Amino acid sequence: MLELHELAVAYGDVRVLWDVSLRVERGEIVTLVGANGAGKTTLLRAISRTVPVLAGRIELEGERIDRAPSARVVERGVAHVPEGRRLWPDMNVEDNLRLGSYPRRARVDVEASLEHVFTLFPRVKERRRQVCGTLSGGEQQMVAIGRGLMSKPTILMLDEPSLGLAPIVVSEMFAAVQRINAEGTTVLLVEQNVRQALEIATRGYVIETGRVVGSGTPDELLASDQIKKAYLGL
Repeated sequence: MLELHELAVAYGDVRVLWDVSLRVERGEIVTLVGANGAGKTTLLRAISRTVPVLAGRIELEGERIDRAPSARVVERGVAHVPEGRRLWPDMNVEDNLRLGSYPRRARVDVEASLEHVFTLFPRVKERRRQVCGTLSGGEQQMVAIGRGLMSKPTILMLDEPSLGLAPIVVSEMFAAVQRINAEGTTVLLVEQNVRQALEIATRGYVIETGRVVGSGTPDELLASDQIKKAYLGL
């Protein structure tokens, strides 16, 4: 479904990604594992076309998107929920959600999409008239994911959805990701909580200093000495 071939990305003269190749098949949850600064966020930004690609190819269902504008990538079914949520804090919850439905593919089913989000996150429905800046961190993350779902994506990219959240809220967030996937949306997940992220994943990739240095099934990666030492404290 989504394939990266020898992708290279730089910010000015600073190279961030080096020859990154990976794939995400339809229906999978694929987790990207790596330390802070490894290039995970940059990789998602490259796919969503918010940073330029220096070299390599990005293909979505056989179509190259590495030179496409961001709007075209969203229209093709890619939704990117960024780290830090990036909500409009002075707008209410429902208005923030509706902003996610601007692609043509989503405009005909806005009300149905809204009800889907409310079913997935009942607390978001309770807060639908509340200003987003007054929500808790967990509630804001639910709104951010909901806004991504409003675009009716085929692939949902999540960047650190559990960051800064209480453990009980983290569990709810991972359960929601599993449900979203079970309903037919492919997920590409960047997550600091390595163990929980791999436990819900189909496959995973390890990124270090801008390069893919390992990949495998969750069982293979959780059994890896590299993962145990670097990310699980074992």
